[in-house]
Amino acid sequence: MKFRRLGRSGLSISEISYGNWLTHGSQVEEEQAHACVKAALESGITTFDTADVYANTAAESVLGRALKGERRESLEILTKVYWPTGPGGPNDRGLGRKHVMESAHASLKRLQTDYVDLYQAHRYDHSVPLEETMLAFADLVRQGKVLYVGVSEWTSEQITRGAALARELKVPFVSHQPQYSMLWRVIEPQVVPTCEREGISQIVFSPIAQGILTGKYLPGAEAPEGSRLADERGSKMIARWMTDDVLNAVQKLKPIADGLGITMAQLAVAWVLKNPNVASAIIGASRPEQVVENVKAIDVELDDDVLAQIDGVLEGVVTDDPRLTAQG
Repeated sequence: MKFRRLGRSGLSISEISYGNWLTHGSQVEEEQAHACVKAALESGITTFDTADVYANTAAESVLGRALKGERRESLEILTKVYWPTGPGGPNDRGLGRKHVMESAHASLKRLQTDYVDLYQAHRYDHSVPLEETMLAFADLVRQGKVLYVGVSEWTSEQITRGAALARELKVPFVSHQPQYSMLWRVIEPQVVPTCEREGISQIVFSPIAQGILTGKYLPGAEAPEGSRLADERGSKMIARWMTDDVLNAVQKLKPIADGLGITMAQLAVAWVLKNPNVASAIIGASRPEQVVENVKAIDVELDDDVLAQIDGVLEGVVTDDPRLTAQG
């Protein structure tokens, strides 16, 4: 495994992170989830990403049980707060102080740990003063329950405001977690330059575009059995990619991957890691062998000619409008 520093902080994380969105506590049985976590650990992954809302809190609990017995100091555990996690009361969601503090304590219990390495605002909350949110984060840091803070799917302007408050409160604001892939590049025009200026790294999710960049979805063909498209909930999330022009373009990536002797998934993960502002790419898995194969992306070198070929193949199907931030 290789490691990168998170922003300008002293925290190093593995270039490949293991995430359990849409898997643990829902699509994958617990025994299989534990097997995937074990494969991640054996592959050298030390960074594990989750969120309180995943599987309505069950994903955190599964991850906590899967990591039980591991040396805590050798892991980086990341979670998030914002989306509803209770019965729907007025304070069961958002970034108000009450929800942030209560959610943090609940996450620690589910994860069976005294602290999380990175606590992230899962979205921007327009209904709460940013000062209130950042002060709550600062208090969690002072209490030792959170070591670093980050955000997910924030705009350039929101990140700039958050970073200014973090400096004022002396809070280590070090990361942004967006969707990012060959097909979805909305962070490149504005968010990445802002984060570079503020000393913030990207920890990106869906580097394989929720499975599209594996090439398993073919134009006009039925969804493969067991795939996300075959699942009613998952199919809604990848509907944007299920057009003939996108699927045909993705199939043209196969000769590029074949020429490098790698899989299309490895090509996709290696592509996001080529961005120097990306500290880690989050991979999910329903089978241990998926973890083992995707981790191999850290050894893939993509030169300028290969990057140009990829851009040529995907010309016309890439989404890079920064106004679509937070719609990932």
